[in-house]
Amino acid sequence: MRFVKLFAVLLSALSIAGSNAAAQSNPSKTISLVVPFAPGGGHDSMARILAQQLTTELGQQVIVENKPGANGMLGADLVARAKPDGLTILFASPAEIVIAPTVYKSMRYDPFKDLMPVTLAGTTPIAIVANPSVGVHTLAELIAKAKSDKDGLAYGTPGEGSSQHLAGAWLSQITGAKLVHVPYKGAGPATNDVVAGHIPLAIVGMAPVLPFIKSGKLIAVAVTSHDRVMWAKDVPTVAEAPGLAGFEAWHWEGVMVPAGTPADVVKRLQAGFAAVLKMPAVRAQLQELGIDPVGSTTAEFTAFLAADRDRFAKMFGYTGLKPE
Repeated sequence: MRFVKLFAVLLSALSIAGSNAAAQSNPSKTISLVVPFAPGGGHDSMARILAQQLTTELGQQVIVENKPGANGMLGADLVARAKPDGLTILFASPAEIVIAPTVYKSMRYDPFKDLMPVTLAGTTPIAIVANPSVGVHTLAELIAKAKSDKDGLAYGTPGEGSSQHLAGAWLSQITGAKLVHVPYKGAGPATNDVVAGHIPLAIVGMAPVLPFIKSGKLIAVAVTSHDRVMWAKDVPTVAEAPGLAGFEAWHWEGVMVPAGTPADVVKRLQAGFAAVLKMPAVRAQLQELGIDPVGSTTAEFTAFLAADRDRFAKMFGYTGLKPE
């Protein structure tokens, strides 16, 4: 009888070990990299660049799945509820991780309990861009026009409660400019509409708009980072404008997995992403999109998230908005 029980315990242990090993190295197991926004934005573009290289680095297929909706929360909830085996990964943003807990009174998932950090993949300055037909080239001209126009100026963002939305709301609040928010399901659709002239402005990550800035189809009014970005040094920061010295906002891309994912799986994924983000060709591709690749340790990303949640909570307070 003791032998039977011992055999059962051994069989169970082998089964668990086999399951974990399958998640780590079985090339037949496809990894889904979930992007919680529509195709075409900086998040989507970065994810596809990384997925291609990760397939080789990890030795198993990595595919991008777009799950837009609820300002990133639909995709985050899907990953939070997924099996914690390293096969379903969230390509996270500030919106559904550090901003949502402040903006929404109730959520279907807790970003800090139901998801685990893996690595900070990159950071992206936020750009304020205008269709050339609007006739504004500087932040001062934009503010003046938004104040003089009885309807104000509409600006598109990747969604309600996104870092870009909060940046626009904060700018509107402290300057008195009437900036009307138009939420989209990603930066790609917002960018397409401002290029087409359907909306006058967009406040989005630099990645989706940089090619249109270079081609002259969009006017780069300002970036919201504290310092000018190296690949667009002629674009001033919001902080350079009189009275706006403390204005600073940015966007980031991070990797998270369901809570309970084994530590060795998290370690393997972190190492894989970090290795890919160090590749010169990948870094060049991302920087061309206006993304600074990072590839932090898991501990560094965990500390970053805690600080970023506090920072965005303060920014939300500046806007005068109320939790929904």
